[in-house]
Amino acid sequence: MIETIKPMDIERRSFEIITELLGDRVLDPENELVIKRVIHTTADFDYADNLVFSPHAVKKAIDALKGGCDIVTDTQMARAGINKAALEKLGGFVHCFMSEPDVADEASRRGVTRATVSMERAAKLEKPCIFAVGNAPTALLRLRELIDEGAVSPALVIGVPVGFVNVVESKERIIDSPAPHIVARGRKGGSNVAAAVCNALLYQITR
Repeated sequence: MIETIKPMDIERRSFEIITELLGDRVLDPENELVIKRVIHTTADFDYADNLVFSPHAVKKAIDALKGGCDIVTDTQMARAGINKAALEKLGGFVHCFMSEPDVADEASRRGVTRATVSMERAAKLEKPCIFAVGNAPTALLRLRELIDEGAVSPALVIGVPVGFVNVVESKERIIDSPAPHIVARGRKGGSNVAAAVCNALLYQITR
């Protein structure tokens, strides 16, 4: 008979197993909880090597969240996965402009992706924002252009789109940018990873 385990106990034991399986691997203490939560979400230990952090990206993001910053995502899936109750306690809100009809109309008219228009829309938000991109490389490419233009100064860019077309290149553009960033180098990532990084940051404040 399988023992019934409470959700928080499952999570705690999962993190214990992750620590055991990492063995002698020593993670940067500042980044450790982010890395482990992504592994917890994906069961993929490659993220111990693939996640790239700019200097003190985690601390800067936590400070921004404590200050009430918002989060912008490129998918409704990532938006759904972020702990909005925890964010709202800090005064923040999650935005995803991808499904808005006027975004789709403008993208069609200009011959660009909705992700491109969504990043332009997000750049006009008055509050500081963390950008969590888990699907669309074009979101990262346009975001880098907006950064270079001085149109936006992200509190953090989470660059973890998954796929094959322009994925690697778009991530490298963020790694080479002046913006604080957490990037999954290579082809791996996804909306679940973007949400996991956001939650790892939030839980360091709210738990």
